[in-house]
Amino acid sequence: MSIPWIPQPTRYMFFTGKGGVGKTSLACATAVALADAGRRVLLISTDPASNVQHVFQTNIGENTPTPISAVARLSAINIRPQAAAEAYRQRAIAPMRGVLPEEAIKSMLEELSGSCTTEIAAFDQFTGLLTDPATAQNFDHVIFDTAPTGHTLRLLSLPSAWTDFFDGNKHGASCMGPVSALQSQRKQYAQAVETLHDAKHTTLALVSRPDRMALTEADRTSADLASLGLTNQRLIINGVFHATDSSDSLAVAMEKRCREALSNMPPHLQTLPQSEVSLRSFNLVGVAALRAIAGLGDATPPRLTPVAEMPSYAPLTALVDEIESAGHAAVLVLGKGGVGKTTIAAAIAVTLADRGHQVHLTTTDPAAHIEQTVRASGGRLTLSRIDPEKETAQYRTMVMALRGKDLDEQGKALLEEDLRSPCTEEVAVFHAFSQRLDEAEGKFVIIDTAPTGHSLLLLDATGSYHRDVMRNLTGKAQMQVNTALMKLQNPSYTRTLLVTLPETTPILEAGELQEDLQRAGITPFAWVVNSSLLAARPKDPLLAARANAELDKLAMVAKRTQRIAVIPWLAQEPVGLDGLRQLCDGGNSLLPKEQYFTAQ
Repeated sequence: MSIPWIPQPTRYMFFTGKGGVGKTSLACATAVALADAGRRVLLISTDPASNVQHVFQTNIGENTPTPISAVARLSAINIRPQAAAEAYRQRAIAPMRGVLPEEAIKSMLEELSGSCTTEIAAFDQFTGLLTDPATAQNFDHVIFDTAPTGHTLRLLSLPSAWTDFFDGNKHGASCMGPVSALQSQRKQYAQAVETLHDAKHTTLALVSRPDRMALTEADRTSADLASLGLTNQRLIINGVFHATDSSDSLAVAMEKRCREALSNMPPHLQTLPQSEVSLRSFNLVGVAALRAIAGLGDATPPRLTPVAEMPSYAPLTALVDEIESAGHAAVLVLGKGGVGKTTIAAAIAVTLADRGHQVHLTTTDPAAHIEQTVRASGGRLTLSRIDPEKETAQYRTMVMALRGKDLDEQGKALLEEDLRSPCTEEVAVFHAFSQRLDEAEGKFVIIDTAPTGHSLLLLDATGSYHRDVMRNLTGKAQMQVNTALMKLQNPSYTRTLLVTLPETTPILEAGELQEDLQRAGITPFAWVVNSSLLAARPKDPLLAARANAELDKLAMVAKRTQRIAVIPWLAQEPVGLDGLRQLCDGGNSLLPKEQYFTAQ
């Protein structure tokens, strides 16, 4: 059986790449095509913000495979970090119930409530599925739809990281407690490493758009994967556009941008086996659409239909006006990978700096490209990146200096060993995030976050820290504390923006993120709809069909928020200071300011 973009499917296939490039769509289409060919297929999402259920329009289980009713022989499962963490906690505590007092059980549960537990639990579930004999016996192919690049690299590096940690651990300590409690998983981790390295059984599909930044990230990802020993890679260029109306300047510009990006592809990527998948006029939601893209169903060209009139919404600059009115603030930019968070965060930062404010633009995205987006900064705008490796090294040094100074040599050795645990990275990144948040006391701090799933893990760490602080304070001291979570919950201190594309899956995912934030006491300030074809008003039949499909998507957004800014798809990439200024002023609305945020 051959798939157009993977001629020789292996038993295990990982689809990875920059957020928004179409990993989920291609992973799901691959699964459907193989199942239709008579293979037994298990589709696994390792993305903490999975949208597989949106594509198949059905609820997907978290612990056991869920059969997809519309596709025989296909099942799917989500790895949900929070659910996995709760199951992990209960397994760890079960032998102690009835043996230890209830207060001791409660204390142990609190100790296992942090982000370290969340990560190791999700990782355990991932390696378990990768090495489970029953999975190998019941399914011919196991397809992993992964989180955006940074999170996936972290996941794929963990089998080796934990194995190395076990090998170098001499004192039996870890941030998860005694290493003996984790040693039972050692064989599973080692087997996962072996499976991932086996080119006969495992394929890494690097998915990219025909876009300069996406291809640059794919090149970096390829090198990082190779450094982990994962060399059986294939490049898939998704969404390649060919204009059919040469009089449409927007379509011509889009095709030119695709062509230039592909012709200037990084040299290493050119050496990989590769395939192209054409842009379609329809969203890849539902089994019929998945079969169509795999060449197994109707792919009728779109008919020429005029682009509908678009309701008037605010430009991005209107949001900046409101944010500026406070004089200082933290601006948290969140959303699904690939929706343009980095570019929008940079545009807001540049505009505020142009208006005379001191601005710090930073990112928590492990695959960030702020420097490429801004290119130049100017005196009032500073740039930084929360680099996990650098922050972890600094955090280890700080902890050793603070906690190690009063320890004897054995105590210092134990502490050093604990800090070498892979979990330390999550804590270090949270620590750096909190420091950036503190700066908003006197300036504008624009925080470009990692894609949704990775950001949720960061926010989980924020909540864990808050609960830990509040448990250890009482009375007046508790009233005086102001944790990172409390700052995020304060709408006069933090303005949270949800960024989406005018497409079903990113909107649904942003809606779920909004619900997660609200449960944590954080109310989003506004939504930004990026790269709207409807606002750009193309004439090309394929683009016009995609533009008209945005009308009901904008209505979906309007039901979720009163503040909406819409940014049209721009013929020129918004890079450099001038490009970012154009993005901020490029909204379609000519409404007076008092009418800006009325959803119409």
